[in-house]
Amino acid sequence: MFQSITDFFSKKPPQKGGPLVPEPPFNASPLKRDTQRQQTFSKVFRWRLPAGQMKAPHSVEVIGSFTHWQPVPLLRDSVLDAWHATLHHLAGNRTHHYMILVDGKPWMDPTCDGMAVPRGPEEEQYQVATDKGPRVMMLFAQTK
Repeated sequence: MFQSITDFFSKKPPQKGGPLVPEPPFNASPLKRDTQRQQTFSKVFRWRLPAGQMKAPHSVEVIGSFTHWQPVPLLRDSVLDAWHATLHHLAGNRTHHYMILVDGKPWMDPTCDGMAVPRGPEEEQYQVATDKGPRVMMLFAQTK
């Protein structure tokens, strides 16, 4: 008898409605939850002196939508006689615009994924002239 009275008072009243956002089950793997985060990737940018040019520039930088148009210096590798920088955590599954700057002037990157019409004052500041008009470089950031 006392057990049935205890059971009666320990019951919770029925809930009206439910949560607006379904919560993941408690047994969900943390790895499955991480797949909802934005995918990122790393990219190596390289620049070499053009054939026949002997004088090394004072600075080589990469600038783009992934750096919020703030220059990132490329470091000189004396063994390869080239400049390089590896940028990490670039947003994946989108197209980025960028330019290589040699002594502050835009330089064509022969390894770019394509050319794009500049959008906005940041991109227009770093555009290069082409046969089809001013352009900036494109980087297709695809992740698997």
